[in-house]
Amino acid sequence: MASGTAGGAIDAARRRQTAVWVAREILPHEHRVRAWLRRAGTAPEDADELIQEAYCRLAMLEAVDHIDSPYAYFFSIVRNLLVRRLKRQRIVPLETIAEIDAYHDDRPSPEQLAAGRLAYGKALDLIARLPERCRRIVQLRKIEGWSQRQIAEHLGTTEKAVEKQVWLGVRFLRQAWSQAEQDADDLMGEHEQRGGRRR
Repeated sequence: MASGTAGGAIDAARRRQTAVWVAREILPHEHRVRAWLRRAGTAPEDADELIQEAYCRLAMLEAVDHIDSPYAYFFSIVRNLLVRRLKRQRIVPLETIAEIDAYHDDRPSPEQLAAGRLAYGKALDLIARLPERCRRIVQLRKIEGWSQRQIAEHLGTTEKAVEKQVWLGVRFLRQAWSQAEQDADDLMGEHEQRGGRRR
């Protein structure tokens, strides 16, 4: 009886340890896996099921100490579940399955990383142009990941006011980003025209 109780306590402790590990090492990466599923053409409700099943499989693990890369491990579970699901659907082209099956990770290429750093720097430059209060709220919400409630409490204002400032800030950023891209396209077009005249 005592041994059974001790075994139950150990099992409960293991489950708690796994739950903490999942919350710390897996949850922060869920959005990346969901983004990959979207790019793979997975319907939102199917993505929810795949993610949930992956979490269930993680919960059944006896230990997690052997997992060197939690994100890669989680990604591989979801990918394998998706491949298995696709193979059960006869209407799915074989090349689709092969493409997903061969896909090992969605880590960006060096070129994508460089472009991402440039885009991030450009976004920060645009945010710096916002009025002070709006800039601070947008930074807290979009860069630091604070919730609207946290920002409202921190600044002593209402969530509605925070929401409005975020909306105004994001609208400005979209317009400024679009304008910058248009200016770049115009400049490129001018260079090409001048080059054409030289020839």
